[in-house]
Amino acid sequence: MAVTQQLARIPAEYLASCRQLAAASPDGDHLWDPPSADVLDLDWAPFLIERVCELGGLDGVHRCALRQALDGDTAIDLAFLNTHPHAIAPFGPDPTALSAPHVTRVEELLGQIDFPTLLAALPADEAEAAALIGNNADNIAGGLNNYVLGHFNALREFYRGASRRQLLVVLWWD
Repeated sequence: MAVTQQLARIPAEYLASCRQLAAASPDGDHLWDPPSADVLDLDWAPFLIERVCELGGLDGVHRCALRQALDGDTAIDLAFLNTHPHAIAPFGPDPTALSAPHVTRVEELLGQIDFPTLLAALPADEAEAAALIGNNADNIAGGLNNYVLGHFNALREFYRGASRRQLLVVLWWD
């Protein structure tokens, strides 16, 4: 089983309910199960997306927003989601989250990133571009550019939907 990055967009009330359920349960069962339509599996794309942005010359403000979109923040206590035997991130770091206002700011900045232009700054030969990016980018089935662009667009749309609905985003590796 491969460990991949997961994101869920949820109302604050859902997170509070899960926290209350975990506190009331003898084994800490939070019953975490966000709707599949509100979950995004980024696979192993986060590192590749960040690397394209770095190599393409994306400015610091937008790179910081991208990092926040991919890493979340530890300001919201999610320890209850990662308690054995009901941990949602048993193979990675503890889950993180972004508050609804933070999601809105990140969404605005992601919307300003011209990802095709960043990709165009890389060598035209995908093998050369993959060698620059590293992290086994040369083994991406279907082509590096399609993979990275598709996952970046999915990330941007995911945050756009979360922002419109004023939802939190929870991030974890599973």
